[in-house]
Amino acid sequence: MEQDGRKLFVLDTNVLLHEPLAIYSFKEHDVVVPMTVLEELDQIKDRKRDVSRDARVAIRALEDAIGSLSTPEQIVSGVPLPAREGQTAASGSLAIFPDHQIEFTIGALPGDNNDNRIINTALHLQKQYSPRPVVLVTKDINMRLKAKGAGMERVEDYRTDQLIDDIRFLAKGFHQYEGNFWEHLNRVSTARQGRNTIHEVPVKELDDTQLYINQYLIDDESDFCGRVVDKNDTHMHILDLGRSRVLNQQAWGVKPKNIYQGMALQALMDPDIDLVILTGPAGCGKTLLAMAAALELVVERNQYEKVIVTRSTPEIAESIGFLPGTEEEKMMPWLAAVTDTLEVLHKHDVNPTGSMNYIMEKANIQFKSINFMRGRSIQNSIVLLDECQNLTASQIKTMITRMGEGTKLICCGNLSQIDSNYLTAVTSGLTYIVECFKNFEGSANIYLNGVVRSRLAEYAEEHL
Repeated sequence: MEQDGRKLFVLDTNVLLHEPLAIYSFKEHDVVVPMTVLEELDQIKDRKRDVSRDARVAIRALEDAIGSLSTPEQIVSGVPLPAREGQTAASGSLAIFPDHQIEFTIGALPGDNNDNRIINTALHLQKQYSPRPVVLVTKDINMRLKAKGAGMERVEDYRTDQLIDDIRFLAKGFHQYEGNFWEHLNRVSTARQGRNTIHEVPVKELDDTQLYINQYLIDDESDFCGRVVDKNDTHMHILDLGRSRVLNQQAWGVKPKNIYQGMALQALMDPDIDLVILTGPAGCGKTLLAMAAALELVVERNQYEKVIVTRSTPEIAESIGFLPGTEEEKMMPWLAAVTDTLEVLHKHDVNPTGSMNYIMEKANIQFKSINFMRGRSIQNSIVLLDECQNLTASQIKTMITRMGEGTKLICCGNLSQIDSNYLTAVTSGLTYIVECFKNFEGSANIYLNGVVRSRLAEYAEEHL
């Protein structure tokens, strides 16, 4: 590992669990994995938890990178990363550092836990390779603080899958113009396509290059509400929806309470949109709208065959096995938000319990654990993935790739209620897919602005 301006990245275990192929994410720079990290991966790989799969994938990736012909001396000094499909930018080396052979004394943290041993390894390498930049990479905030306090000059979070730096810049799915939308335009041509009215507008007229496919457009003064349905370098086509028509939609007896819910319901009911992402504060109506639209599309319109409801919580993998009953009965405590929503939708029926049971059978509503979704191919269904702010980018990718022909995926989440140990609002898988799919013509994203659950919930969201 000669000094040639390249950095030396020391990886913590949680980085490899978050992204098992993280060793290929550092371009021309070198990567060091301490032996303590391998020991932690070894302890995790045999657990009956979803994270165990990521540990096994990371271990196999390390083995493939090192190769069977490398000598112990080469592994310690660094083996060039092999070429890998889709990872062509990685040209550095990978080393396994035998931290158990080093006696850390001067300025070292007590070696009685794994975090301290990894920090001590980074400090040792920083001293050994000075003035070459040595960077400790970990998703553990407390570990980053400890490393800084112990003398590490460079400590970073793993940000390769982070697409934005501030959650305030996250795409909201709509653009609100001040005043009257039509006053922003000097030239527009309008045409009828069947029942739809399409406006063709020069891109430079709107003076906003940030508009993307299926983004909604509203204003402050007029009745205008539109959606971008096509865009090229010079022109964009806007489908005229009309604010009053959007607000007067109905799904399973539910009407939008504001324009944001109206835009969300319009996207949920559109058969050409395969992925709908609903974000927003607690009480803004994400789950209610998603379930109402799902029941309408399955029972009333017969466009889909069933509804599959799933969600992820940090405790699911550990606790689900100890609950009594079938898989669906085990999932019921975690999916109480959905059953609460069904109760709200049928609270005015003569026999609410009988109605719920009938609808759950009629709509073929299935409650599934996210742990058992891997490897499936789901056809002609509506899949509601609730609370997905707690999923990593790779977990969300696993879920999306399960969707087969004729399936609509609805992702709901509140980025201010993340329970995962190592995720933040900007590194959540929900944030990742909002940014990744905003230019995909088969997806729509809506930030539901405003709490409609109750005045108590609204006040709590704003002031607590």
